Amino acid sequence: MNKVSFQDFKLDEKIIRALEKLGYMTPTNVQEKVLPSALESIDLIVKSQTGSGKTAAFAIPICERIEIEENSPQALILVPTRELAVQVKEELFNIGRFKRIRCEAIFGKQSFERQVRELKQRVHIIVGTPGRTLDHIQKGNINLEKINYLVIDEADKMLNMGFIEDVETIIKTLPISRTTMLFSATIPEKILYLCEKHMEEPKLIEISSKNPATERIQQYYYPVEEKGKFSLLNKLIYVYRPDSCILFCNTKNTVNWLLQKMQSKGYRCGALHGGMEQEERLTVMKEFRQGTFGFLIATDVAARGIDIENINLVVNFDVPVEKESYIHRIGRTGRAEKQGVALTLVTPREVRWFNQIEDYLAYKISPGELPSEKDIEQGRKAFQEQVQHKPKMKKDKGLKLNQEITKIYIKAGKNKKIRPGDILGAMTSIQGIASEDIGIIDIQDNISYVDILNGKEKIVLNQLPKTTIKGKKIKVDRAIK
Repeated sequence: MNKVSFQDFKLDEKIIRALEKLGYMTPTNVQEKVLPSALESIDLIVKSQTGSGKTAAFAIPICERIEIEENSPQALILVPTRELAVQVKEELFNIGRFKRIRCEAIFGKQSFERQVRELKQRVHIIVGTPGRTLDHIQKGNINLEKINYLVIDEADKMLNMGFIEDVETIIKTLPISRTTMLFSATIPEKILYLCEKHMEEPKLIEISSKNPATERIQQYYYPVEEKGKFSLLNKLIYVYRPDSCILFCNTKNTVNWLLQKMQSKGYRCGALHGGMEQEERLTVMKEFRQGTFGFLIATDVAARGIDIENINLVVNFDVPVEKESYIHRIGRTGRAEKQGVALTLVTPREVRWFNQIEDYLAYKISPGELPSEKDIEQGRKAFQEQVQHKPKMKKDKGLKLNQEITKIYIKAGKNKKIRPGDILGAMTSIQGIASEDIGIIDIQDNISYVDILNGKEKIVLNQLPKTTIKGKKIKVDRAIK
């Protein structure tokens, strides 16, 4: 039987080209099932576990259907967390880059004024958390008239976080004639009610993993006294020696305490919790994704929707209080059908929560075997050798795509009343440059950035300074990456 390819969906060649550069050769199960219906504008309820490739499942058809010349947003994607908003925006940006699709992520604890400025530009797709998105809608900062696609991602997480009322308020402001897609790992009654109320004859797509969590993730628990948790954690890390590991705690205070303890032992690690400034959180996630450090100590803010490749170990330093959180925590490993390991440290006061998790899962988690002193000592030596070397940096998924694109800057922006059409017109007046050679145009107050495609950057850098934009010559140079 022949495998399905992205070419089979008759996508724009610019989308196909981007997918190839991103290394997306064959559709995942959820992509194969979702794409045909989404491209036909059918409302969808998609029940799919995290790590299945669902972001691309809605990003590809949305990018395919975007009308580039339309100034108003055409798609709205609602997500529960800031980190997921940034991640989804990046995925859309990469898939739609050759097509010149502009995306904007809007979320709390980031400058509202800066977001307003960005939304005044041509933005094709908006990715936002419900609260901040609703704020912008109520203040009239988003033109909703052309919204053709609404995506509600991680719907059950939205419900747990108390966002569903905001989501419903947003839905009521949108055009009735639209395609709505909802993605969720579980479909509770309240989510089903939302779908029945606001979707038109939705099609249910349920994706079952080829290898369920019980098969692809080895799960063990270790009984331990509170005062012995860090000592046991050390021993387990020496034995497993993961390249990439997330350690989950229930509170930011425990995250900060564990960070100090691990740094004192020589671990390369970072912390992530809701009390951090947004820019710091984004920097931590970027560095962890790149492999700058191997251990991320986090609260449940990192448990949902964060897609980082090749995490080989997850440790529940604290037993999660919410049963569902256990599934989403361990789901950070064993992604894309790969194998992973999840360990849970259980103190006497946490036994009740742990038992509730097992009841919820409907299976017993195996007790872990304590490592021998010999294994610990061998592991300790191997770990000490490991930390002497620089960390192995992970490949950026968009690296190949970026290698084909040169970003230039133009010393002129909104303050000189420059518009995207002015820049595009000046560039296409150069012999040998067509509109297909110009990518995303990002106009800021005093400067503008332009993606140059198809290896035409030398022509543009050489000829554009000799050309005028709005009757004036401007300074042009290669942007520093």
